[in-house]
Amino acid sequence: QVQLVESGGGSVQVGGSLKLSCAASGFRATGHCMAWFRQAPGKEREGVASIDSDGRTTYVDTVEGRFTISEDNAKNILCLQMNDLKPDTTAMYYCAIELLPASRYCSTPWNRRAYTHWGQGTQVTVSS
Repeated sequence: QVQLVESGGGSVQVGGSLKLSCAASGFRATGHCMAWFRQAPGKEREGVASIDSDGRTTYVDTVEGRFTISEDNAKNILCLQMNDLKPDTTAMYYCAIELLPASRYCSTPWNRRAYTHWGQGTQVTVSS
């Protein structure tokens, strides 16, 4: 049974930093795509960053250069380092995984329907 458990959220001031973690367990697929999504109140869930089994990363334009996604394959931990946080960063952050038995890359990283398992989310609040 695949499980994803996020942690690391909290409240920070504008310009601050946070590091989110997602502990993944219960899967053995050699290929997978993992991603961080976020959902602000009243808005749709949107993709933030993705990483595939070979370490290739993709970022949404609004976080490029400020956020870094990484994965510790040995420990099955997905991380999101967030720097220079802005008020519009405030949202619930979710990690997600798409298992890819026949592939190793994220073909549609921002397609929510592609991801089969989600964590429960961790709240990030940025105040000025």
